Amino acid sequence: MDVKNHLIPAHAVINSGDDRDQLYSMAEKARKAMGADTLEVLADAGYYDGKEIVACEEDNLTTYVPKTDTSNSKAEGRFSKADFQYIAEDDEYRCPADQRLIYSGDTFDKKSQKHLRLYRTSGCKDCKIKEQCTKDKARKISRWEREDVLDIMQQRLEENPEKMLERKQTVEHPFGTLKDWMGATHFLMKTLEHVNTEMSLHVLAYNMKRVMNIMGVKGFMQAMQA
Repeated sequence: MDVKNHLIPAHAVINSGDDRDQLYSMAEKARKAMGADTLEVLADAGYYDGKEIVACEEDNLTTYVPKTDTSNSKAEGRFSKADFQYIAEDDEYRCPADQRLIYSGDTFDKKSQKHLRLYRTSGCKDCKIKEQCTKDKARKISRWEREDVLDIMQQRLEENPEKMLERKQTVEHPFGTLKDWMGATHFLMKTLEHVNTEMSLHVLAYNMKRVMNIMGVKGFMQAMQA
């Protein structure tokens, strides 16, 4: 969405179960449509993916995406990775018990296709709060090799918490408007190609109505004829 005029510069219809691999492609489409050199990209937690965020940051797209915690630790009453502080200058982690987890080797995670650095500590054995931390003999922390980029984005988000409110105020109204137009059945067409066409018509109608509200019908008609 264009925050200034609340127009939809780009859209896409996908048949995937989530949006995690859509952040960079949609940001790039929006930037091209708006003719911008750089762009602030605001998205909800459903778009959080390390590789997508890095791709944006490396292409002059400033991201604001809240991190999702997929670990069961918090739900089970134990410390999550977020409770461990990374000490960049020492390349170590500090745990809630003030112990240091030091680098112990590398691994490759086939599921995420990421190279990870591993950190461990020998202090778990005598730790008084170990039950709040891990069921294993010792707690291990992994860190993606590009996680420094994610840390910078997280700090930026914490310094600008109003960005998520701005995202909500900008995006939710068009979503609600389009859903109201489409009715309870939503898409009338079938197959991805036809649904994409139907969505394009809805977006076009929304943008035209929005521009008429901004410029007036006469101004809109003059712009169309120019």
